[in-house]
Amino acid sequence: MTKPQRRDDQASRNDDHSIGGPEAMMTAVWTRASARLRGELGEAVYGSWFGRLELDGVADGVAQLSVPTRFLKSWIQSHYVDRILAALSAEAPEVSGVLVEVRTGLRTPRPRLSAVAPTALEPRRGEDGARPAPVFAGPDNAETLHGSPLDRRLTFASFVVGRSNKLAHAAAERVAQSAGASTPLYNPLYVHAAVGLGKTHLLQAIAHEATGAGRRVIYLTAERFMYGFVAALKAQTAIAFKETLRAIDVLIIDDIQFLQGKTMQQEFCHTLNALIDARRQIVIAADRPAAELETLDERARSRLAGGLSVEIGELDDELRQKILAARVAAAQQTHPAFAVPDAVLAYVASVVRSNGRDLEGAVNRLLARATLTGAAITIESAESAIQDLVRTREPKRVKIEDIQKLVGNRYSVSRSDILSSRRTANVVLPRQIAMYLSKTLTPRSLPEIGRRFGGRDHTTVLHAVRKIEALAQKDRALSEELELLKRMLQE
Repeated sequence: MTKPQRRDDQASRNDDHSIGGPEAMMTAVWTRASARLRGELGEAVYGSWFGRLELDGVADGVAQLSVPTRFLKSWIQSHYVDRILAALSAEAPEVSGVLVEVRTGLRTPRPRLSAVAPTALEPRRGEDGARPAPVFAGPDNAETLHGSPLDRRLTFASFVVGRSNKLAHAAAERVAQSAGASTPLYNPLYVHAAVGLGKTHLLQAIAHEATGAGRRVIYLTAERFMYGFVAALKAQTAIAFKETLRAIDVLIIDDIQFLQGKTMQQEFCHTLNALIDARRQIVIAADRPAAELETLDERARSRLAGGLSVEIGELDDELRQKILAARVAAAQQTHPAFAVPDAVLAYVASVVRSNGRDLEGAVNRLLARATLTGAAITIESAESAIQDLVRTREPKRVKIEDIQKLVGNRYSVSRSDILSSRRTANVVLPRQIAMYLSKTLTPRSLPEIGRRFGGRDHTTVLHAVRKIEALAQKDRALSEELELLKRMLQE
């Protein structure tokens, strides 16, 4: 009697992979990563934010995810992209970056244009006043390089100058006027500021000014840069993409802190080097100084630090009133009867203190109140209209770098010691306290905190947090010390 032939387990597994193929394998990876996220975040949070998140593919180590709305994309990028990357990397170590896009009903490939000279094509403007950035075509059959949209309202003429942004404005104007010169004056120009203080306005103003002077300009967000590079890799036109990008006079990239993936950062660094060596102007913006972009490649940080770095500070009372007056004047062009008394402007400027976008939102609310009710604007009606924008008790945004510096000074150790692998007692405790404060005072995930502390694993951060919590319950002096550090960081 003959025994039936049986395949060994390894052969069976190999057959399973060959049947499924790469797409099936990545689907399985996404399924396991999703289950990991569901376990970490809970059913309620997962259902609210991840239920409609889809994996479209992986290219060059970057996982391309899509969601149906811009709001969902913005929320996931701001709060969960690190956790998604950690979950995917745990299942597929080759994944080193995450790109979130808004999907549309029809996903059609980008059209290709035949070769033309690399000059800006003036696009048709939409009803909202926005227009696409200049479009450049590369060599024959090359993928067209599309810039991020430009808003025609964001010019130097509409930028309100004050004490906190005077230097940044002057530097941006000088760069725009000298773009295309044989030797750029400030290269690269690096502008950093918190959200809503005018970085994007200045960058787009440079793009408008330089384009009007006949320069070849492209304005990109970091996300658009990543999308263009991944799309070129898919279409096997990466060389044409690089050549097109390096044939321009002025490269402007916004929100560089969102640039992810080792290969993506290497390509960004190569582009920086090529354009600087060719004496082409580069303008970069981010939400923090270049030295604090710890997820960015060290060579790229060094290149950025070699140019002019300018900060846009917080808006003072005088500048907030000037911004409000300018926004009201702009609204009066379409609504001549709209009027806001000086006393109301002073009140709004005193209570809406966060950023310029909130000030614009306040003017929009006052305009809606005036046009819909027909009543004059008073302090009482203004107070009711803008109550959701008043954030007088909003805690200060704490950065991990600030925590490391403060803890280091408090315990007489350097920040480099905290980030190092040293295990001596005088370094370990401050490091664990800094990790605990980072988890308590910032929205960063455990994997992100670990990366900011010298590339440590998230389990190391979790151990540190639990240890400090346990010690604080037993040691009253340590508990009081932690409260003091929190107050110092939040003041």
